[in-house]
Amino acid sequence: MRRRPRIGLALGSGSARGWSHIGVIRTLEEAGYAPDVVCGTSIGALVGAIYAAGQLDWLEGWLRKLTWSGVVGMLDLKMGGGLIEGGKLLKFFREHSQDPAFADLPRAFGCVATELATGREVWLREGPVIDAVRASMALPGLFTPAQQDERLLVDGGLVNPIPVSLCRAMGADLVIAVDLNWDLIGRRNRTASPDAHEATGSAVAASPPAAAGVLATVLGKLRPAPRAPAQGLEMPSLLDVLGTSLNIMQVRITQSRMAGEPADVLVRPRLSDIAAMDFHRAAPAIAEGERAARQVLPLLADLAVPLKDGGSLPPVTVQG
Repeated sequence: MRRRPRIGLALGSGSARGWSHIGVIRTLEEAGYAPDVVCGTSIGALVGAIYAAGQLDWLEGWLRKLTWSGVVGMLDLKMGGGLIEGGKLLKFFREHSQDPAFADLPRAFGCVATELATGREVWLREGPVIDAVRASMALPGLFTPAQQDERLLVDGGLVNPIPVSLCRAMGADLVIAVDLNWDLIGRRNRTASPDAHEATGSAVAASPPAAAGVLATVLGKLRPAPRAPAQGLEMPSLLDVLGTSLNIMQVRITQSRMAGEPADVLVRPRLSDIAAMDFHRAAPAIAEGERAARQVLPLLADLAVPLKDGGSLPPVTVQG
């Protein structure tokens, strides 16, 4: 008995670069390859959850209007466990997504987090979706850990940046994976774009007086430190160092995981010009996701044909 392969889409971690997932999804749907299963890690969990809930149009519309001041306005600082509590983000997405449970989603969805105490990979597939996404996005040092079932959870990118394995476990025959970080190592990556720096002053001024000083200090770290005279090198900022270090870690983990758990098709947008905090730059990220996804369509035309139960597909990679 031959059947249509069940398509899974594994959306990877990558901070603001994750808006390119929207472009990938749009292209796949237009070509007739809408996924049956969607799994995500970190920002991929957020985009995947909203897509699985049938609200991608709303997300894209909101993102295309988002400014840097709007990004800063979503941050609620808390010095302890992380710089950002995440309460504002949770409230915002609950109000606009109706806070569904996994069981109520029209499309199968799962996401990945990391148990802080043990380093164990945690697959989240039950309960409120927004709470699970918040756990998957809890980037160490930036977001405070999420509390769930008497355990602390942090970003799933620490253990599984592109959740191909979860897609397989949820019944996907053909897995399309999106790698947001493959071209980051060896490049000087900005933590935030220049226009973000220009808007920092007004964002700080709009903050409550008690938080304005802390916010100014944190956002000031986005700027590179003065050039070191002796070496002639531009000294990176604190967040540049942290962000680049996390990029190295996630690229290496991704390479290791994908070697043992390869996707059938790997989409690799070129996103090194989009900084980790460039959440206000959705338009170029989405466009690059569309471009990269179009390159794999001929391969999908060959692969997405009926397979015998238990059949396998050869891994295929397309680079930006």
